[in-house]
Amino acid sequence: MPLLSCSSLSCRRGHTVVLEGVSVSFEPGERVGLVGRNGCGKSTLLSLIEGREAPDQGRVDRARGARVGSLAQEHVFDPTSSVRAVAASAFRELDSLREELEAVYEAMAAASGDELDKMMKQQGALEARLEAAGGWVVDHRIDATLHGLGFGDDQFDQAATTLSGGEQARLALARLLLEEPDLLLLDEPTNHLDIDGRRWLENFLTEEFRGAIILVSHDRWLLERACSRTIELANRKVRDYSGPYSHYLDQKSQQDLTAQRLHDKNLDRVRREEAFIRKYKAGQRAKQARGRAARLDRFKEEHLAQPDRVEGVMNLSLPETERSGDQVLQAEAISLAWDDVDLIRGLDVSLQRGDRIGIVGPNGSGKTTLVRCLLGELAPGTGSVRLGSRLNIGWYRQTHGHLDDTLAVWQYLQSELTRSQGVPVSEQQARDLAGAFLFSGPTQEQELGSLSGGERSRAVLAGIVAGGHNLLVLDEPTNHLDIASAERLEEVLAVDGPFTGTMILISHDRALLSATCTTLLVLDGSGGARLVHDVDGWLEGDADAEQPAPVEPAKKKSRSAPAAAPSSDDPLRRSSLRDLERRIEQYEQRRGEIDAELVRPEVYADGALVKRLTAERTEIDEALEPLHVEWERRAEEA
Repeated sequence: MPLLSCSSLSCRRGHTVVLEGVSVSFEPGERVGLVGRNGCGKSTLLSLIEGREAPDQGRVDRARGARVGSLAQEHVFDPTSSVRAVAASAFRELDSLREELEAVYEAMAAASGDELDKMMKQQGALEARLEAAGGWVVDHRIDATLHGLGFGDDQFDQAATTLSGGEQARLALARLLLEEPDLLLLDEPTNHLDIDGRRWLENFLTEEFRGAIILVSHDRWLLERACSRTIELANRKVRDYSGPYSHYLDQKSQQDLTAQRLHDKNLDRVRREEAFIRKYKAGQRAKQARGRAARLDRFKEEHLAQPDRVEGVMNLSLPETERSGDQVLQAEAISLAWDDVDLIRGLDVSLQRGDRIGIVGPNGSGKTTLVRCLLGELAPGTGSVRLGSRLNIGWYRQTHGHLDDTLAVWQYLQSELTRSQGVPVSEQQARDLAGAFLFSGPTQEQELGSLSGGERSRAVLAGIVAGGHNLLVLDEPTNHLDIASAERLEEVLAVDGPFTGTMILISHDRALLSATCTTLLVLDGSGGARLVHDVDGWLEGDADAEQPAPVEPAKKKSRSAPAAAPSSDDPLRRSSLRDLERRIEQYEQRRGEIDAELVRPEVYADGALVKRLTAERTEIDEALEPLHVEWERRAEEA
């Protein structure tokens, strides 16, 4: 019997039909990903399933006694409750059972005979219920869940109402996960989670939670790993796919192709019929032409609707960019603090033309502050930052307070392109760009101040990616994009994609980081930082992927030719001898660690690990070669 079933659900929002004739069911323990474009009705369907609102038509049926839990948009906590107390409130039933059992123990002390026998049976029944509900050992679960979602021990006694909005959302998620309902409804649960928190949630949902899940998320890695079934909501209907997110993409692609072929075939038939009708509508066969015209109208109505699988996706194309200098950025021994808290201590970073570095770390670790320092908006506490020559910087910020909200969408894009490209851009060019980014005719006339958060982000992103910049600095660019648009952006910024400039990316989007970055700068939230070259390994949570922090990001290089001696304008020529020796020592130390790993039986028995370590060793050898050439050149000159 299904845990929950929806039958012929229809729902309106004003004059807009959001859902129409939706029927779907969910089995106990099933893991379902619910996907679809922004505004397609995913949250509405979850609200109907939970029972927070009733459908205009249709019904929702639950199995008897089934408990449904969801993450509320607004979080209300008792002002007297601590963070830990809020999380522990998930076990109210358990606390009630404990109190009842304690009362039985006290009464047994004074009871005898039949009364004592009765109480002993009551004791046994209560202990069985207590054990089924989690027993006496829930403290560890509470602490582990809070830790997993980013709360430190020092926050456990803090009043819940004093938390930030993001922290309150994480606390509400902790309480919901600890409640363990039979059906868990998660609507964008990763919105306030850093990468460690996302990995923890992924593990909890796949390894520990035993109930059913309906998950709405833009985190494609989470959808892929946590869900074994995917439901797509589009054009007011649902389509059901077996398998995780990647299987859904494959099946959807085939359905799209089949639907488009059928549509094209029907179009050919319509054109032939229309040609016949035009030819004979006034001749001897006019009666036959009129009959065929009537049949054609019915055919168009029944078979010629545009395939509902075909939806707009941002059309991102990048113009030619001016070549920047080889050295894009050089930061030496920089330190940063904020409100007397050390964010960065003694960091060295060097970016060469074409480098793609992702900056990751816990919430509040200083990722955005570091970028502001690297771009000259903030001065470092110590150290220095030098930007290279001929840089045209496109900077996508998390917030867009710098926008002139009175400009229409096309006017904003026209001004941005004119500024960044240095030549006048016509109104038609700006409107074409707006259309490519899914702004239709009427919405192109809307003022920026009237747009939703996602629409504003899309407008800003349009201006940046089409601006001809040779250095893109992107701070959480996919936060407000739907999955289809995020995947298209990923294609453009991919390592082998059309963008050939340099990129600095701040993101918790693991799919985007994996596709676009060759190096990660990992901040630990306590002032430390390290460079990681095995991007996928680190994103997967592989501790072996974390490396000592060499000064420069590793680049994906051609392996067909040996390294040539550095030219006179090569950045290595400008490095100090001490810097060269330090970098050589760090690379050689890591190479020695890899060699030691590769002779361990448990390592060489793992083919994937051997492949990854071998690839890393090859990259180190390639990075070392020009360093050795330059060091030897200087030794000969000494």
